[in-house]
Amino acid sequence: MKYMVAELIFTVSKVWHENGMICMLMSDNKEIRFPVEKNNKLKNATVKERNNIEIICGGTGLHWPDLDEDLSVIGIIEGRFGY
Repeated sequence: MKYMVAELIFTVSKVWHENGMICMLMSDNKEIRFPVEKNNKLKNATVKERNNIEIICGGTGLHWPDLDEDLSVIGIIEGRFGY
């Protein structure tokens, strides 16, 4: 699999849902959060569905298996939260 350099720099080591926010702990210990309202699938999901988050692609992406939703870390950093 090919990666952009930025994708290898900005990787997630932990992810969780808290108070309507998706929270990511980055490999450099910075924390990034975004509101679930920015993504239609997350906004309309149950708390249980929001909490079921997987880190994928070596820490460069997030996956919600119950919602069939994937977001890239770079996309989130750039303000692209899906639809």
